[in-house]
Amino acid sequence: MKTLKDVISLKFKTSESEGVIFHGEGQQGDYITLELKKAKLVLNLNLGSNQLGSIFGHTSVTTGSLLDDHHWHSIIIERHGRNINLTLDRHMQHFRTNGEFDYLDLDYEITFGGMPFSGKPSSNSRKNFKGCMESINYNGNNITDLAKRKKLEPSNVGNLSFSCVEPHTVPVFFNATSYLGVPGRPSQDLFSVSFLFRTWNPSGLLLFSNFADDLGNVEIDINEGKVSVHINVTQVKKNRIDISS
Repeated sequence: MKTLKDVISLKFKTSESEGVIFHGEGQQGDYITLELKKAKLVLNLNLGSNQLGSIFGHTSVTTGSLLDDHHWHSIIIERHGRNINLTLDRHMQHFRTNGEFDYLDLDYEITFGGMPFSGKPSSNSRKNFKGCMESINYNGNNITDLAKRKKLEPSNVGNLSFSCVEPHTVPVFFNATSYLGVPGRPSQDLFSVSFLFRTWNPSGLLLFSNFADDLGNVEIDINEGKVSVHINVTQVKKNRIDISS
């Protein structure tokens, strides 16, 4: 396909911070890749470069953050030549691609949810998308409907299920005065804790626990947007350990 205009739209939700949402490339060096990197949305696009290096078409645009929150997010990419509108959750970003070419020349297949292994270093370092997509529309074609009805030719559909499984996690919301107390584990030498959290507040106490027999305590808090761990031990000379990240 050699197109002057493209409109691509879809919705996704995921708890993963990395993953290729869709990818297409051509023999002339053209490509388009939409992927999640560090929970941000990254669009890489090249309408063509030349071997002399005087025309360099690679363009990369990043938008959004914290997109691994397992909520639905909507994407619309509208391209007319070198003019691109990238809309994420109704926030539109306009930009022009680098280079001098207007047509996107994709003579290989377009893949959604990952990219085929091409032997290039860029392909094997990228993770496939893990999560749910719906309402995939590519230049007027309803891809999700065609895939479900097995009308895509040629197609290489992997292990897809046409439903979205909700994660088996139970979140807990804390306000400024609430807390959750759980019983300790006496006679245990190991203290181990793990949790996920999200907050808009720059400071706050995440966890506190006293050790048995007045041996000290451990505290995990957020201070000005940084997580700190404080371990107080009463029986040694250097009785306080502070770790921040």
